[in-house]
Amino acid sequence: MAKIAFILLCHKNPDAIVQQAQQLTAAGDYIAIHFDASAPKAAYEQIRASLDDNPNVTFAKKRIKCGWGEWSLVQATLHAVKAAVDAFPRASHFYMVSGDCMAIKSATFTHRFLDAEDVDYIESFDYFESDWIKTGFREERLIYRHWFNERTQKTLFYWSFWTQRRLGITRDVPKDVQIMIGSQWWCLRRRTIEALLEFCDNRKDVMRFFRTTWIPDETFFQTLVSHLVPGSQIKTRTLTFLMFTDYGMPVTFYNDHYDLLLSQDALFARKISPEAADLKARLGKLYSSGKDDFKISNEGRSLFKFLTGRGRVGRRFAPRFWETEASLGYDRELLIVACKKWHVAKRLVSAIRQHTNLPAVEYLFNEEGADLPDLGGIQSTLNKRTRHRRALMRMLFEYYETDRMLICLDTASIDLMQDFFADRATTRLLEVECEFTDDYLVGHAKRVGLAGEETNDETMARLLPTIRQDVMYESDRIRDSNFAHLNRIRQSKDVETNAQELAAFLSISNDKGRTIAETPHLFVD
Repeated sequence: MAKIAFILLCHKNPDAIVQQAQQLTAAGDYIAIHFDASAPKAAYEQIRASLDDNPNVTFAKKRIKCGWGEWSLVQATLHAVKAAVDAFPRASHFYMVSGDCMAIKSATFTHRFLDAEDVDYIESFDYFESDWIKTGFREERLIYRHWFNERTQKTLFYWSFWTQRRLGITRDVPKDVQIMIGSQWWCLRRRTIEALLEFCDNRKDVMRFFRTTWIPDETFFQTLVSHLVPGSQIKTRTLTFLMFTDYGMPVTFYNDHYDLLLSQDALFARKISPEAADLKARLGKLYSSGKDDFKISNEGRSLFKFLTGRGRVGRRFAPRFWETEASLGYDRELLIVACKKWHVAKRLVSAIRQHTNLPAVEYLFNEEGADLPDLGGIQSTLNKRTRHRRALMRMLFEYYETDRMLICLDTASIDLMQDFFADRATTRLLEVECEFTDDYLVGHAKRVGLAGEETNDETMARLLPTIRQDVMYESDRIRDSNFAHLNRIRQSKDVETNAQELAAFLSISNDKGRTIAETPHLFVD
């Protein structure tokens, strides 16, 4: 009978990791855990203390810091795989999971399923001929070297890419290896894993190549398995049920999806919402339940396509079905800096980033050229961003893997502020009050199209009082909205007063607030 060694990559929520490991090993299977080295040491020690006496649990001998799109994700997987191979000689299959995955079938059903066919389960599509990559880099992932993280070192990432492109510095794909691509959620037989590890030891040239490809977790295992295993022994599919929205983000499952998940032709599902306590409890009991009478209808993807295609919430699974834009999430916190002078806000946000490491996006609903990641097209125009503002913000929270982030809005965007404050998430607002000279207002009028370079002084003189009154009116509207969490810093106030407001807004110490308030030339035009 099949014995599974689960390969778990995780970076947060130690209580959930312990529970997941206990549930999966209760039926006699194994698990090898790599807990991200960038996570708190105390969290890792908590996991070790809870699981060290479980003989069916092992840990990667080396922990590394992982980053999205980096080789580090593949390296961490290899560390966990090697630990599992050494610790569990009876393991017949190795199944890749994350902390967001849960079993949607019992161990009885799963073992019987894997015993039925002597094959590997991994998506493995031709990199160049298939349409697996929908948008963004394709050939560029391979022929250029990628040393920097696209999310955390965006400037360096794109500087490196464009420098190589301008200078024509490219490299060849290894001649004897056909590059394949697919989902990183695979289930491989022991002999495949052992052949793969031997290949890694012998083919240093291929390893060097993949270390500087972009998003190698979608190509490394997919390519090597296809290279090492006859096609007749590969099922080009994943056993983990997951779906993506039209914007390329994973669909999240909630309490009302239990029956739907059990009816899918898969063994695990991803992603289970951390808020779905009832769903997690029911699925946690399922794996060791012995249940084997699952009715497979496999309707999930077609149902999702049908309902989202009609642009309405489906009735079958209650109001919160699939990608509803109803909320950013109970546990999330959105911080808004509202300022008429965009350069002042950007200067302030730069200082906040430096001293708090808080992810921030500047004027994404006001500035067409705002610095946004590729989110599948939703970010492409101001009209799309504003129309799908809650969906966009949910995607940014997911992209930055955070529950707390900051954005900038123009003070005229009162409707957006009111909408975000109406959300279930916690929303905080910092209004930045600046002083406006006539010269600044003239420049503002030209920037927003109220005046042109040829507008005469007499016309401008009549226009300025109206513009000044409009700016004051925007500030009054913010006051009149009675937002629950509103702080305000003023150009006319002293550093200490502004420091206290910043500290309250950012939930930081007064000393750190003072450091930010002392940012050189903060209010200078």
